[in-house]
Amino acid sequence: MALTLEQLNSASHADAAQMLDGLYEHSPWIAEQALNERPFKSLAHLNHAMCEVLSHAGRDAQLGLIRAHPELAGKAMVSKTLTAESTNEQTKAGLTDCTPEEFAKIQQLNADYNAKFGWPFILAVRGPRGAGYNKQQIIDAFERRLHGHPEFELQECLRNIHRIVEIRLNDKFGVEPTLGHQVWDWQEKLAEHSDPGFAEKGQLTVTYLTDAHRACAQRISHWMKDCGFDEVEIDAVGNVVGRYHPATAGAKYLLTGSHYDTVRNGGKYDGRLGIFVPMACVQQLHQQGKRLPFGIEAVAFAEEEGQRYKATFLGSGALIGDFKPEWLDQKDADGITMRAAMQHAGLCVDDIPKIQRDPAQYLGFVEVHIEQGPVLNAANIPLGVVTSINASVRYQGHVVGTASHAGTTPMHLRRDAACAVAELALYMEQRAAKDGDSVATIGQLNVPNGSINVVPGQCNFSLDLRAPTDAQRDALERDILAKLQTICERRGVHYQLEETMRAAAAPSAPEWQIRWERAVSALGVPLFKLPSGAGHDAMKLHEVMPQAMLFVRGENAGISHNPLESTTSDDMQLCVDAFTHVLNQLATETA
Repeated sequence: MALTLEQLNSASHADAAQMLDGLYEHSPWIAEQALNERPFKSLAHLNHAMCEVLSHAGRDAQLGLIRAHPELAGKAMVSKTLTAESTNEQTKAGLTDCTPEEFAKIQQLNADYNAKFGWPFILAVRGPRGAGYNKQQIIDAFERRLHGHPEFELQECLRNIHRIVEIRLNDKFGVEPTLGHQVWDWQEKLAEHSDPGFAEKGQLTVTYLTDAHRACAQRISHWMKDCGFDEVEIDAVGNVVGRYHPATAGAKYLLTGSHYDTVRNGGKYDGRLGIFVPMACVQQLHQQGKRLPFGIEAVAFAEEEGQRYKATFLGSGALIGDFKPEWLDQKDADGITMRAAMQHAGLCVDDIPKIQRDPAQYLGFVEVHIEQGPVLNAANIPLGVVTSINASVRYQGHVVGTASHAGTTPMHLRRDAACAVAELALYMEQRAAKDGDSVATIGQLNVPNGSINVVPGQCNFSLDLRAPTDAQRDALERDILAKLQTICERRGVHYQLEETMRAAAAPSAPEWQIRWERAVSALGVPLFKLPSGAGHDAMKLHEVMPQAMLFVRGENAGISHNPLESTTSDDMQLCVDAFTHVLNQLATETA
């Protein structure tokens, strides 16, 4: 019979320790010390308490815990001396049924890893959804992490142990993150659609109004209808809009959502998590036959990333009346204008002004998003409340020098366009670091028609500059642009720059940030506040209505814009629960 938190909180220390036996491999002291923090509000509260015990235990104790774990498909498995918990996990991952070739491969990886780091490789083999990685995924993770830095690997092993414990806690307490699984499954299914050239490689890329993009819109619209939204439409720029009506006609709506386009070879959760979390909440309301004193409008924004065209925040910008008509004449890499792409998709360009929202009809805007950074992951905290979104500016640049023979042109007589941009990149790295919290990136650097034996005569590049405040961003921008001019003059080349995006810093509305804080605290999760270095659709809505965001931690050190981007169904369940809590707060306030 499954345990309950009430039983754990009320039991004697010895009995409670017995209840938690088996969570950590041969290391009961962690759970025993964490029990001093009772009563626990939730399993997430208990799990974090144990994370804190281990965090403060010191390196020797941490290494002892790691070394108490068996190797994957190792000697303990062969000799059948694994703990019952490890046996269950390795069996579910198929490690007890390896082919001779797979077994030999894993044995070699175990030996190589131990030789490099001095401890066994730890992986939560039941994975982010709890259903288990397959053997190839395990081998891939093994090979990837074998190249890691020892200090990072030590922490990554500990993080995987915490994930193992989280799953074991669910088993002990009979908890299933059902809505987290639902959100997970939606994201996995949506990721089946990818643009040509990437789909064949198993990579996820969905850019504005491609066939894959339109297929995603159709899937989301169908799922919204299945969830019980009263109205679902695809609007004039390709946003998928679902409206769940309020209890009383004429009441205001809560606006929420995020984007469903991706960067090239990106991850499955960036943006999309913020669509599916509110969908899961509406699904619950619909199943309960429940209406709120306000409506819910969830928008899957068609474009945010600026991948196919130079326009960014196109979907959310259109909702605030900031769709620029000149964007329609922009061309993609194949020479297709945005206007032509919209017409091909069956969208009506003339209707774009009609989708502008009246802010007076809305309570505000909230967005859930994967953090896209390592902070929450490193702190072993699942949720973070966003305090502000950093200011940013982007440029597309072009430097023109003189193409010449690489063998016959002396170094001091060269007009090398690529070296000019490379020098700028090194300066940007140093300049941004001086601020401590500014960032500057050249994410695209290309020599058109470059040849191995030709001094580059042209170089195309991008600039992405971000800082916590507008003033700090502007100072960073001034210095970098001045340096570009100095470099080009000294090297005898010239440049062109086109500003493609400028976004002001977007501090969270205090009353909305507090609602997220209350929700997180009610779940027993430590309250953690942080700024967002990444831009989000909330930045655009911030221009016309109050907004606030909730972050969920990412796996694999929080990596994003990358196929390794991931989070767990347990953390996504917490997102749904937090969002539901905010809805309930608003219902009480507006009743």
